[in-house]
Amino acid sequence: MSDPGTPARPGSSQDATELYPAFAARPRASAVVGAVFIAFSGIFFRYSGVSPTTATVFRCGLALPVLLGLMWYEDRRLGGRARRSRTLALAAGVFFAFDLVLWMNAVEQVGAGLATVLANMQVVVVALVGWALLGERPSGRTLVAIPIVAAGAACISGVFEQGAYGAAPALGVIFGLGAAVAYSGYLLLIRRSNPSRRVFGPLFDASLATAVTAGVIGLVIGDLVLTPTWTAVGWLLAVSLTSQVAGYGLINVALPRLPAAVTSLLLLVQPVVTVVAAAILLGEAPSPLQLGGVGLVLGGLLVATAPFGRMRGAVAARREGSVTEASIGGE
Repeated sequence: MSDPGTPARPGSSQDATELYPAFAARPRASAVVGAVFIAFSGIFFRYSGVSPTTATVFRCGLALPVLLGLMWYEDRRLGGRARRSRTLALAAGVFFAFDLVLWMNAVEQVGAGLATVLANMQVVVVALVGWALLGERPSGRTLVAIPIVAAGAACISGVFEQGAYGAAPALGVIFGLGAAVAYSGYLLLIRRSNPSRRVFGPLFDASLATAVTAGVIGLVIGDLVLTPTWTAVGWLLAVSLTSQVAGYGLINVALPRLPAAVTSLLLLVQPVVTVVAAAILLGEAPSPLQLGGVGLVLGGLLVATAPFGRMRGAVAARREGSVTEASIGGE
C-alpha cells in the first residue's frame, strides 16, 4: 500500500476505502448512518418547497465544493483516474438527474415515505427491463419477487380503494417506477466507472453532471428557480451535506466491506426510516392498504436480494463447527 503522505502513480490498485479507516473499520455502523442520512432527503425537499429540478440542481451543486476537496484528497494519494472512468461517472450523473427529478415528482404526488419505497424497486425493475429488451431471464428469486413487488406497487397506487393517501398516488407510482429505472442506469454506470472503489471522485463527477442535466430539464419544462428563498437554500444545503456528501460517502466506504446478506438488509433501512420519519415530521398518513403495499415491496426486495442459500449454508457450517468443538472438548 502506498504511503499516505505520497501520491500513488496513476492507475493505483489500492482500495480507496482504506483512506477512511475510521469508517471502513465500522462498515455496518457507517452503512446504517449513511442510509439514515439519505432517508431524510425527501423530507428536507418537502420542507424546502421548491420544484424537483431546482432541488436537484442545488442538492448536487452545493455539494460540489466539498466533493472537489475530497476528490483532490483521493487523487493526491492514489493518482488521477482514467478518462474512461470519469466519462462513465459523468454519464451516470445524467441518469441520476432523471432519477432525482422523477423521484421528487413522486414525493409531491404520493408523499416522501411511499415515494422512497417505490424508488427502491430498481432491483426488480432492472430485471424486467433486461428480460423484455435483452432476453435475459431473471434469477428464480427475482421471478418470485416480481409479482410480490408489483402487488405492493398496486396497493400503494390506490387503485383498490377510495381516499388513498397522496395528491395523485397512481401518478406517484408511475414517477416512482421511472425513478427506479433511471437509478438502475446510474448504478450500472457508476460501478463500471469505479474499479478502485474511489469514494468521492466518481461522486463529484456524477454530481456535476446531475446538476447540469437537471438545470437543462428545468429550463425545458420551465420550473427551474435559480434564486430560491434563503430558507429553501438552507434545507437544500442540509440535503446536500447529509445525503449527497455524507450519506453516499459512508455507504460507498461501507458496502464493499459487508457480506451480501447484510447489504440486502441495509437496503430496507432507508425506506423504513423515511416512512416513519415522514409520518412524524410531515404528518403523512398512508392508508392501511398502502402500508400493506410497503410491506409487500420491501418483502419482495428482500426475496430478490438476500442470499438465503448462502445464509443457510453459513448457519449449517456454524452448527457443524459447534458440534465438532463440543465433541473435542468432551474427549
